[in-house]
Amino acid sequence: DYKGQKLAEQIFQGIILVSAIIGFIYGYITEQFGWTVYIVMAGFALSCLLTLPPWPMYRRNPLKWLPVQDSGAEEKKPGDRKPKRHSKS
Repeated sequence: DYKGQKLAEQIFQGIILVSAIIGFIYGYITEQFGWTVYIVMAGFALSCLLTLPPWPMYRRNPLKWLPVQDSGAEEKKPGDRKPKRHSKS
């Protein structure tokens, strides 16, 4: 459902943003860029774990689909169509 997709996107972006800020600050303090990358990668993994599976919190507002309609007893064959006429300009 669309509300669940919006929630998943907000959670994903929030976790990535927070982990990037924490990683930047920690990497700046320790003067090691590697820690920044590790913290951002851990945030990415956590956000994937929370947003990619179809958890029940993302399926609270299911879409209502139209019922299936019968096409009728007689089906048209591809050869039954009239050929299209092209107009000359």
